[in-house]
Amino acid sequence: MTGSAIDLRKIEETAPALVSLYEEAGHSLRKHGMAGGRACVYLVLDYSGSMRPYYEDGSVQALADRVLGLSAHLDDDARVPVVFFSTEVDAVEEISLRGHEGRVTAIAAGLGHMGKTAYHAAMDAVIDHYLDSGTAAPALVVFQTDGGPVSKPAAEKYLCKAARLPLFWQFVGFGNTRSSQFDFLRRLDELPVPDKRVVDNAGYFHAGPDPRTVTDSELYDRLVGEFPAWLAAARAAGIVRA
Repeated sequence: MTGSAIDLRKIEETAPALVSLYEEAGHSLRKHGMAGGRACVYLVLDYSGSMRPYYEDGSVQALADRVLGLSAHLDDDARVPVVFFSTEVDAVEEISLRGHEGRVTAIAAGLGHMGKTAYHAAMDAVIDHYLDSGTAAPALVVFQTDGGPVSKPAAEKYLCKAARLPLFWQFVGFGNTRSSQFDFLRRLDELPVPDKRVVDNAGYFHAGPDPRTVTDSELYDRLVGEFPAWLAAARAAGIVRA
């Protein structure tokens, strides 16, 4: 099995602030049997009105940096497509090792009105981007939100349809862990297989009201913990061929 997509020396040269994150991500991938694995990595960011404090306190930027540190192991160019969404898709951008610092915060600052929370619009944008890319590699989609969707039926429909594609959706909740806003995500995580979807293509964990306090080690374990099982099931079902 080959090593990481990008080696430590390049991280030190192009993104020194990510070195510790890169090392922690590598440790987690090895722990979960993913050393040398390859995957596209996407980041979906909630840009609804209630998310404003998380952009202002750096929580969203911190998540983006951590995802970038993970991507450097899995993706040969370590470029992460980023979908900002609220009522609709607000922007589809990209972050990379060079110039990553403050990049997500800067993009968000130029987006304007913060709307509601339409999961299905963001999922549609990810699916389109993935299909247009022409890759055969599996994809890990880190999908961050601080609340439930405006349309639960649409979100469930998209997730079930997307189960036939090489996409794994890892949902990350920001906010009060006791909020009923997240009941839907817990249910989405447990949709039956094969009655609703051909494979279990989603995971969910809650990062709490201050996501920055989640350790890098725990975050990476939660981001990649369910990915290997999905990968095995998707390969067995002929969904992933790479």
